[in-house]
Amino acid sequence: MSKAAKPGQDDIQVVELSAEIKASPLYGEDLAPVPKDKRTWSMWNLSFIWVGMAVCIPTYMLASLMIKSGMSWYAALLIIGLANLVITIPMALNGHGGVKYGLPFPVLGRAAFGTN
Repeated sequence: MSKAAKPGQDDIQVVELSAEIKASPLYGEDLAPVPKDKRTWSMWNLSFIWVGMAVCIPTYMLASLMIKSGMSWYAALLIIGLANLVITIPMALNGHGGVKYGLPFPVLGRAAFGTN
């Protein structure tokens, strides 16, 4: 990744956490924050991940069930598309901490579910 700012990168204040977290008993290399220089994913990478999760066998099964139940193919496609757009909002909010601090999701999940 080049050092030049990409469109939209300036909108998010990216924070690098200090090295003092290594002293924590909850620290692990696999759960460590990703340093700024190693955060190389762009909007294209994230978009491909989202499309990969949306275009899958369960989605095809849902669409075929909707059509079998009497819905037209274009109505089924529209509903599935709208549902994917609606679910994008909580997914983006859920991922904000990871983008800003470089923390993987299991670390962010500890705030809600604890460590045990």
